[in-house]
Formats: sequence, C-alpha cells, structure tokens
Amino acid sequence: MAITLNSGFKMPIIGLGVWRMEGKDIKELLINAIKIGYRHFDCAADYQNEGEVGEALAEAFKTGLVKREDLFITTKLWNSDHGHVVEACKASLKKLQLDYLDLFLVHFPIATKHTGVGTTASALDEEGVLDIDTTISLETTWHAMEQTVSMGLVRSIGISNYDIFLTRDCLAYSKIKPAVNQIETHPYFQRDSLVNFCQKHGIAVTAHTPLGGSLANTEWFGSVSCLDDQDLKGLAEKYKKTVAQVVLRWGIQRNTIIIPKSSKQERLEENYKVFDFELTNEDMEFIKSKDRKYRTNNPAKFWGLDLYA
Repeated sequence: MAITLNSGFKMPIIGLGVWRMEGKDIKELLINAIKIGYRHFDCAADYQNEGEVGEALAEAFKTGLVKREDLFITTKLWNSDHGHVVEACKASLKKLQLDYLDLFLVHFPIATKHTGVGTTASALDEEGVLDIDTTISLETTWHAMEQTVSMGLVRSIGISNYDIFLTRDCLAYSKIKPAVNQIETHPYFQRDSLVNFCQKHGIAVTAHTPLGGSLANTEWFGSVSCLDDQDLKGLAEKYKKTVAQVVLRWGIQRNTIIIPKSSKQERLEENYKVFDFELTNEDMEFIKSKDRKYRTNNPAKFWGLDLYA
C-alpha cells in the first residue's frame, strides 16, 4: 500500500524509523525488516547511524534480497547544514552507499551554527542554548533543497516539523512543492488542522512517533503513551489486535504515512500486520475524541529553548 506523492513517486504507507537504533544491531534489524515486507526506511543525519544503515542496504542489494528500486529511503538535513545543503546531501548518500535518495527532508525549520558537514551535535552557545543562525532563511534552504533534485541526487523533497504558517510560506516560495511534511501525530496529538491543510495542498503527511510515545520518549521527555489508554485497550480487544496495531491502523485510515520504530523482531512483525482489518467510522470518530493536544517529543530538553512555544 502506497501514497503517490506530488512528485509522481510512490511512497509506502508504512516504513521503519531507525532513530536510536544501535550500530551493531542495525544490519540484522534491517535485513529482517526487509524479509517481513518493509520497503521504506526513515533515516536522518542526526541519528548518527547512516553508515550502518548503508552497510545493511549494501548487503541486501548484494545478496539479491531486494533491488534498489524496490526500496524507499528517506534521510534529513540537519539544522547546522542549512547553508551546506548539497554537500550534506552528498555526505548522507556516501554513508548510505546510495546513488540517490527517494526523499530528502529539512529536519527542523531552524538553522543553527555550522559545525562541519554531516556533524550533528547540537550547536549550543555559552549559556547552553541552541546557537541559532539568523543569516539563513528557510527560503534559501528550500531553494538549495530544490537544487538536489535538479542535480539528480534526490527524487522528492519535503519538510519536517513545520506548522501551518511555515508550510504555507514554503508553498508560496517553492519552485518544487514539498512532497511530504513529517510531523508528530498520534491519537493524543492529532493536529487535524495541520494534517488537513497539508493534504488539501497536495503534501503527504508522515507521522513520526505514530504510536504516541515510545520507551525513548518516556525515558528522555517523561511523556505518557497513548498505548496505555484503557479505551484504546478496549478497542484492541474488540478487533483482537494489539493497541499498537489499532493506533497504526488509525494513522493509515487518516491517509498518513506511518514510521513506527522498533528494535525487536516481534514488534517489527506486529507493526507490519495492519492491513488485514479496518476500523469502523464509529471507532475512527471515537479515537478522534481522545485528542489531548499532547506532544511527546520535545527537543527543548536538549536545546535550552522551546521552538514550539
């Protein structure tokens, strides 16, 4: 199952996010994921594991498990490389051992002090606050993103963590429209206005953190997961599925692309088994009533300022 992007390319509606995957485990995880059926992998320079992902992909191609054209690979431009977009893209391609990216995203709508192409330590000032570069506009960054397409490095470009205002601006100044906006969205943080705005204007929405808070989010940000919601547990019993499967199915039926992350084989399989059932309209509406406007992933903890304030 796939969504056709405004660029004409098809993007699988379910992918595997590789955030916080440890280097030594990545090859086995990705090979197993491909065997399960995953064809879409969501990466980022900031995850600091593009090299290991590249080794896994190279092995999958070499052994004939899949061909390059069978996979959809996304990676993202880090904040400190807004003034070095083409170089950063090439650096990611080299680490991933690929000739082109299927999708290249602006990771956050903020430029920070340059720390060297491909280096992703958050640039902080002497007070421990994110060292923001006020000389590079998002429009400048976007036109450099467009250049990666014209150079044949990237098939589709997009944005990530953009609100309605910034998305509207990108539509106004872009020569190549953003194909995707990747945002946090799940039953506790539904963001219908943003999702609807993007879809109305031909921008596909990818839901990062689609399960509404992982172990990592609980550990790093102290957030609460919708997977513990008693009402959602009741729905899971009704469909004879796990809560995670119900939540992922809800994301698919909203026409959003989902990229759940897991480092466990059984969870990889469980998260992919979401195509053999369908939530009723009544249950979709019931889940809609669970919205808490509750963000679970907030980098303010590391950056010393709340970009979402």
